[in-house]
Amino acid sequence: MSNTNNTQESQGSQKPQSSRNSRRTNDNQKSQSRPSPMEVLRQARGQLAELTGMEAESVSSFEQTEEGWALEVEVLELERVPDTMSLMASYQVELDAEGQLTGYRRVRRYERGRSDARRPGGR
Repeated sequence: MSNTNNTQESQGSQKPQSSRNSRRTNDNQKSQSRPSPMEVLRQARGQLAELTGMEAESVSSFEQTEEGWALEVEVLELERVPDTMSLMASYQVELDAEGQLTGYRRVRRYERGRSDARRPGGR
């Protein structure tokens, strides 16, 4: 009988350990499936270029949201000579938590050589 009791005790002690191991595995899988911020930036630039046919020149805004990620990306829309007359555009890009593009839209178009108009209050 003592063998039976020892076997049951050892099996009982293995269950919590096995459940702890599965929690660690799940946490590791979650962290491995989530891309790093730099990976998200690369994916966003690549996906936007593929969809629009325009390469991103810079990322002017980048933040993590509850749904995933939100970026504002600057692209060259129309190249002109001199370069300061080229048309640029800002695109708002949204990605899910895994870094897959879920939507984008152009929010501004401007000449490369022009700065934003001054707004009241110094903004």
